[in-house]
Amino acid sequence: MALILGIDPGSRTTGYGIVREHAGKCEYVTSGCIRLGDGPLPGRLKLIFEGLSELIGRHEPQILSIEQVFLARNPDSALKLGQARGAAIVAAVHSGMEVHEYTARQIKQSVVGTGAADKTQVQHMVTQLLGLSGTPQADAADALAAALCHAHSVALNMQLGGGLLGLRSGRVRHR
Repeated sequence: MALILGIDPGSRTTGYGIVREHAGKCEYVTSGCIRLGDGPLPGRLKLIFEGLSELIGRHEPQILSIEQVFLARNPDSALKLGQARGAAIVAAVHSGMEVHEYTARQIKQSVVGTGAADKTQVQHMVTQLLGLSGTPQADAADALAAALCHAHSVALNMQLGGGLLGLRSGRVRHR
């Protein structure tokens, strides 16, 4: 049984979601958003680190599943997103968690069945897959989708005989 923390990093809002994976089934634990406001970026990065550190301390997940940086049209936005990811990854590594990265396309494909899914489709499928009574906010749904993506990747690995160590940057590493 593993607790998987999914993160949808952002420099204004960072979504999080935790699922419990056991015997190929996923159960919702919690989700939400860390709202960072408009202050200077270093202060917002500190809020990401502190908020996730508190969340990790409370729930003790073992695995972080996080969306990789994509090439944005605005280089400044891509840099800020990368820094937000870094703050989240440091919080996880500082707590001894494994870190797994997936592209946005991999996450959407895993949850919706198409890598071109929009946010509404991701929200709908996360709600259905986890049997939620309400629809999570978009950033929290994206984070839950990241956690589900990792759980699905592990399940697929087991079905293929356990010979894969994990998907990182779209590549498969063999033992």
